[in-house]
Parts: sequence; structure tokens; C-alpha cells
Amino acid sequence: MCADYVLQTKNLVKEFKGFTAVDDVNLNVERGSIHALIGPNGAGKTTVFNLLTKFLIPTSGQILFNGNDITSMKSAEIARKGVVRSFQISAVFPHLTVLENVRVALQRKEGNSFHFWKSDKVLNRLNDRAIELLDSVGLASHADSLTVDQPYGRKRALEIATTLALDPELMLLDEPTQGMGHEDVESVSDLIKKVSKDRTILMVEHNLHVVSKLADKISVLQRGSILTEGDYETVSSDSRVKEAYLGVSEEETA
Repeated sequence: MCADYVLQTKNLVKEFKGFTAVDDVNLNVERGSIHALIGPNGAGKTTVFNLLTKFLIPTSGQILFNGNDITSMKSAEIARKGVVRSFQISAVFPHLTVLENVRVALQRKEGNSFHFWKSDKVLNRLNDRAIELLDSVGLASHADSLTVDQPYGRKRALEIATTLALDPELMLLDEPTQGMGHEDVESVSDLIKKVSKDRTILMVEHNLHVVSKLADKISVLQRGSILTEGDYETVSSDSRVKEAYLGVSEEETA
């Protein structure tokens, strides 16, 4: 029986004026898994994410979601299909409350994203679901606090809540623990593990401790190509991965 893939790329290529940033990448993301995309700086990880979410158009190759070709679709269209990206820089409205941020995301899910003039009565019916989502990321007690006043780790948790509000089948997390202290890294890692239940996650992550803790499968990119794939034990023991990250071969360190 073949594996059940939510997302696949087939011979994905992206060139910029003669420079190949993504070179023949074939990804197979299994349903219900946490799949990590790792690699040294400049390896092409963010470019792959931009291709998957259609912020960039592939030079060639295919992107399949649930077996359907989404290569030519626009970003809003694939978001409606259930592919939702959480950005590297916290993408929340700083001067709204924590609750209001989630409520805006719920409005977007309903197709009312910019109906800020709707009556409180109409908007308040979304409050129960918003509180439920905030509770799932440990923020229910901060619902009425201004987002701008929240510490960084809490803003990232809020961003995950707003992503969940769109009810994604596939969540793309772009450097979810970047810039965090140890305590926040641990709490956001635990949160990602918790919200991965009943959905699939593809994440770009630099922190290898986080990757080792969360990822079922890891794809290692180097110079735009997949260097190797497997679980953490397999990937971390590969001499080519050590060389890609450390910039030295085993012979040089012997």
C-alpha cells in the first residue's frame, strides 16, 4: 500500500536570472505527519515555501495537494483549499486585542475579512470559537489584552491560533521558534506538537533540537537540492549533512 501524501512536489525548479535557487526538488509530505525542511542559510528553504504558497511561480515542475495539481493556483485559492502558512515574522495586528486578532481570522474564513463595520452582535457570535482557539494555545486568559503588549513567545502562539482559525489541513510553519529564548522555544514546540493532532505540518526550522523533538521526517536542502531525507537519527548521522552545516568534511575534523 502506497503512502498517503497530502503534499507533493515533482521536479520543482525556481530560477532567478540564471541562478537556480530550487533545483529539481521532490517532496512527499505524509498525511498526519510533521515534516521538517532544514538546511544551511541560502539552501533554498524559504524559496520552496514561497513556491508552495504561490508567492513565487515555479520555473518548472508540479505541486500537488491531495493529488490535485495546484501549481497554477493563486495563494488565496490554495489557502481556501486548506494550505495555510504562518510567517517567519509574527503576522498579527498589534493594536487589536488577542481575541480580536483571532476573530479577524475567523471572519476571513467566513469570507468577511474586511467587514470591520459589522455590529458587535454579529461579531460576538464568533467569540466562543475564538476563545476555544485561544484556549487551545494557552492564551484564553489574555483574550482582552492588547497584542502589542504581549511578549514574543505569546505573539507566536497567537499567530498559531489565527492560523488554526482558518482550519488548515496543511500548516506551513516558517521558522516558528526564530528569535526565541529557551523557555519560549520549549513552549512553542509543545504547542506545535499539540496542534499537529488531526492535521499535517510542514516546517522550516533552524533549531535542530526542535526538529529532533517534533519531526517525523526531515528533508535536508543544500544549494536548492535535497541532500538527504529520513528521520532525525538517519539525517543527523549523515556525514554530508554535517559538512553542509559545519562547512568541514569528516576528513578535516579527523
